[in-house]
Amino acid sequence: MNALLINPLFPDTYWSFQHALKFIRKKAANPPLGLLTIASMLPSSWNKMVIDLNVTPLKDAAIRWADYVFISAMSIQLDSVMEVTSRCQHLGTKIVAGGPLFTGDPEPFMQLDHLILNEAEITLPLFLSDLEKGSPEKVYRSQRFADITETPAPDYTLVDVSQYAQLSLQYSRGCPFNCEFCEITALLGRKVRVKTPDQIIDELDGIYRTGFRGSIFFVDDNFIGNKKVLKETLLPRIIQWNRVHRNPFTFTTEASINLSDDPELMSMMAAAGFERVFVGIETVNEESLAECDKNHNRDRNLVECVRMIQSAGMEVTGGFIVGFDSDPPNIFQRQIDFIQESGIITAMVGLLNAPSRTRLYGRLSREGRIIDTFDGNNTNLQMNFIPKMEKEKLISGYHTILHTIYSSKTYYARLIHFLRNFRPGPENRRKISAGKIFALFRSLFFIGILSRNRFYYWKLFLWSLFHRPRLFPMAITYSIYGYHFQKLYGIR
Repeated sequence: MNALLINPLFPDTYWSFQHALKFIRKKAANPPLGLLTIASMLPSSWNKMVIDLNVTPLKDAAIRWADYVFISAMSIQLDSVMEVTSRCQHLGTKIVAGGPLFTGDPEPFMQLDHLILNEAEITLPLFLSDLEKGSPEKVYRSQRFADITETPAPDYTLVDVSQYAQLSLQYSRGCPFNCEFCEITALLGRKVRVKTPDQIIDELDGIYRTGFRGSIFFVDDNFIGNKKVLKETLLPRIIQWNRVHRNPFTFTTEASINLSDDPELMSMMAAAGFERVFVGIETVNEESLAECDKNHNRDRNLVECVRMIQSAGMEVTGGFIVGFDSDPPNIFQRQIDFIQESGIITAMVGLLNAPSRTRLYGRLSREGRIIDTFDGNNTNLQMNFIPKMEKEKLISGYHTILHTIYSSKTYYARLIHFLRNFRPGPENRRKISAGKIFALFRSLFFIGILSRNRFYYWKLFLWSLFHRPRLFPMAITYSIYGYHFQKLYGIR
């Protein structure tokens, strides 16, 4: 068999970092981890090719070469999915589709040849077995959750790792919390399932053999879902591995705010090489947190929690939401004030939406407020339900947040505030690479010369060089991030 695995195109969004990638000569932020793992599950006798449309164009010759096209996607990739599947059907190549987009709502895709839904560790072997017998079915589903201790390592030999800003791996699935707006528990359950330390070390070894050096993203929705196992088994192994290999990798991940409750865990993560953690802050309004059952964020000094994580030597990036029924009229300024005070430089602020598998969708549907499907992009101006707040006021307030926190004056003030107070730990490994030097010179030209806001760039440049020289590379990196956000949101 010839298997062509396709990762559809991502549009220009907050997470694409499309406008920042040119500074480091990369084509995409992250590789298609799911497809690389699927490739390892396919028979070793098959010929396999991975095409990531964010890196490489898809040619008809590649589609004709394939006996089957395997496509995996998230909702935000829908437009590219429709284009790719149309081309495959026109050329007569069979399509095998899976991933969150198809699992979340398979009905619109029943015209495709095969749907491998839920977790592939369970449903893909069933398809492959039937295919070998010559009688594959249209749809494969499972209500069970996979034992990910049996999940193979992703095959990174199938992509050019030099084209990505960072590589990815996964340690756990599932989240112990059950926030109303989140579909993670519906897709992956509340019981946190983890890989063995040996699996993670094997994956690190595989990435190391590709020659890649730099940042690795643990894609877990909540990396600290099982703190005890994490501290006792995985982190000590990563600390040892990185030390033996002279620290070739640093790590980023996502975690809940209760990370700040565990000094030992924060210290171990920093020692293992974790530089950055994304935390779902969501809202500073207690009533809104209660409304969405984000109870682990309630009754806290959230600014202090963020500072505690930063004090451990890890940067905090944050997710924020407006549009809750309980949001008061002043929620927009309160969110701005929190972001500035906490020093969260990269703040992803989105309008509340209701993915179809969430409890929020069920509640709003019963109330007759659902008006559309969610396209997966919560940083545009679309909502798929009727909000309690007057929509024009909500959109205007959301617009105000973005154009305030990413205006040069406010953004660079927040960045300097963060750099002034951030104390990276002794295990910090911010090495100067050729890529960072190239990014510096491009930033000098595009931001320091061509940008209308060059005054703020040079103020940061000189301030960090004289006051926090150790963090100068970080200052340049975040000036490039700011450039991306301003391009994305049309901010001058």
